[in-house]
Amino acid sequence: MAQMTMIQAINDAMRQELKRDEKVLIFGEDVGKNGGVFRATENLQAEFGEDRVFDTPLAESGIGGLAIGLALEGFRPVPEIQFFGFVYEVMDSIAGQMARYRFRTGGSYKMPITFRSPFGGGVHTPEMHADSLEGLMAQTPGLRVVIPSTPYDAKGLLISAIRSDDPVIFLEHMKLYRSFRQEVPEGDYTVEIGKADIKREGKDISIISYGAMVHESLKAAEELEKEGYSAEVVDLRTVSPLDVDTIVASVEKTNRAIVVQEAQRVAGVAANVVAEINERAILSLEAPVLRVTAPDTVYPFSQAESVWIPNYKDIIETAKKVLTF
Repeated sequence: MAQMTMIQAINDAMRQELKRDEKVLIFGEDVGKNGGVFRATENLQAEFGEDRVFDTPLAESGIGGLAIGLALEGFRPVPEIQFFGFVYEVMDSIAGQMARYRFRTGGSYKMPITFRSPFGGGVHTPEMHADSLEGLMAQTPGLRVVIPSTPYDAKGLLISAIRSDDPVIFLEHMKLYRSFRQEVPEGDYTVEIGKADIKREGKDISIISYGAMVHESLKAAEELEKEGYSAEVVDLRTVSPLDVDTIVASVEKTNRAIVVQEAQRVAGVAANVVAEINERAILSLEAPVLRVTAPDTVYPFSQAESVWIPNYKDIIETAKKVLTF
């Protein structure tokens, strides 16, 4: 075991897969010699060469088209979108092409593409860099959408993503890149895509979240415990497909739930989770399922993001509404 930050775990996952499979290719804006804007691909070009890890022009649409062409020729592309706010430039390649390819060809072709991209607020980025757009991806059939919250999960999930024959959108919250370290195996291991994880056991309420909000949820659970409430924290890890079984099992145990996301409230992952709970476990509920989200506005300039992004205090306030209903 080694103590790794999330960025180190992600780098190690790509190194493992580059060694294991010569068909794995990594490319994007500044991912080569510079190692990416956050150094996620640091030293990989030096180790594996410019044919395996290389820079592209500043054109997300070109990156998407290249990924599809390489996948059709038997490669396993791992392209990077430098910030996920720029995904609109490559939406046709992602949603209109690679997500549909297996269906379109009756299973004759596969799309083993893993799009990596940083996202998320709290680090004072410029406009369009911090947007949480995972809801767009989760709404697109044919894509798997993965959002880890810890270094251990990040490495295991990224290895699973690269080995998947279906396209995966792998989103990495910028605030988590270097915020803490965790023991991570140095060798080869996987974490199953589509499987949630119970990050904290509890019996009074389920707090369901993903990404950086998992850590706000854990902090809220600690504070709630001081007041005599036992909160269970469920980390979705994959927001499409959802692990409905784990969600329902937690709600049937606690009989109460809230869902937390950093993204705006409307039509997001949290709304889908609430709908699944209502359809599958409504008779187990003793209170309505509430959401903690950002407001339905454009992401603010960095000076205001601290009041826009949900935090553990918001989670506690909402949890108490459910607990005392």
